Amino acid sequence: MRRREVMVLLGVMTAARALRAQQKAMPVIGFLSSGSPGPFAPFVAAFRQGLSETGYVEGQTVAIEYRWAEGSYDRLPALAADLVGGKVDVITASGGPLPALAAKSATSTIPIVFSSGVDPVERGLVASLARPGGNLTGFTIVSLELMPKRLELLSELVPQASVFALLVNPNNAGIEPMIREVQEAARAKGLQLHVLKAGTESEIDTAFAALVQLQAGALVVSADPFFNNRREQLVALAALHTVPAMYELREFAAAGGLISYAPSLTAAYRQVGIYVGKILKGANPADLAADDVRAGHQSQDRQGAEADDPAVDPDERQRSHRMSDRFAAESVCSMLCGWQVATDTLGSIGKRTIRANQRLGSFLSCDSASMVNKTG
Repeated sequence: MRRREVMVLLGVMTAARALRAQQKAMPVIGFLSSGSPGPFAPFVAAFRQGLSETGYVEGQTVAIEYRWAEGSYDRLPALAADLVGGKVDVITASGGPLPALAAKSATSTIPIVFSSGVDPVERGLVASLARPGGNLTGFTIVSLELMPKRLELLSELVPQASVFALLVNPNNAGIEPMIREVQEAARAKGLQLHVLKAGTESEIDTAFAALVQLQAGALVVSADPFFNNRREQLVALAALHTVPAMYELREFAAAGGLISYAPSLTAAYRQVGIYVGKILKGANPADLAADDVRAGHQSQDRQGAEADDPAVDPDERQRSHRMSDRFAAESVCSMLCGWQVATDTLGSIGKRTIRANQRLGSFLSCDSASMVNKTG
């Protein structure tokens, strides 16, 4: 009887050692983000897709430890230290430069792959784009530098608006140069620009109340992970106050926003996943060039449809293609269902954009029939 118990005990111990060895063999990724799980779900899915393209599947061949700051940037250093303490094999830092900076401060040995909307050399993340050096590499999403272009595009959609508002997050370091650039662009177009600041949910409500008091005819929302987290709130408030608003990401348009202009963030996260997979296979982050994501703002099908669309005249089509080549960004239009927008509030480019997008089924929050009734 005692012999049998000893054999059972030895069997259990052997199985436990085998399980521990298997768990140890499975690499662990630390996913550090300034955002929240819900709003970032599409980007996490794209990250997993990139991983799978290198042979890694979460829960099967790799484990992922998620740490979310949920818009509270001051939590990032502690979250990064927690991942480092857990001895993860690689860290993904996403949602602006702050997660990458926090991870860099926490470790100089664990590889870090970032996605950010700022110049990584200027912010001290890498030594150079071609040869990052150290333990960091990643992708820059050309976004902040497009803020003046967003103002320009929105002013063309609502040419009768002379007073604009710019919404920024005061907790995001380094926004002052961007504000100056947008102010300069507004002056060049003869527009009055008010800068509104919001770093919390309640401050967003306050900013929209101020926007109404200022009688702003249009709003440009700054590129910021916090605003991405609060996109449902922002879109709802813009609809409530019937304020045409320009956003950063197509996910805002998918949520019912008017228009967005930026590279594809999902494309960036997919590339981050591919880089992480390469590092897990032995690649050195110092040898992986830090790149930028400049996905074309129109699909081939959409370009073809516009070429056949008499609503888009040749000059504007040529101008659109020049912008596509120069900025290589992704533009998405979506009118809000609840808006009663008169056609005379939109310029010719705005009307043609609406008609073209109706034909292409790009109104993500409304069916085409209802939009025809509202836009004429």
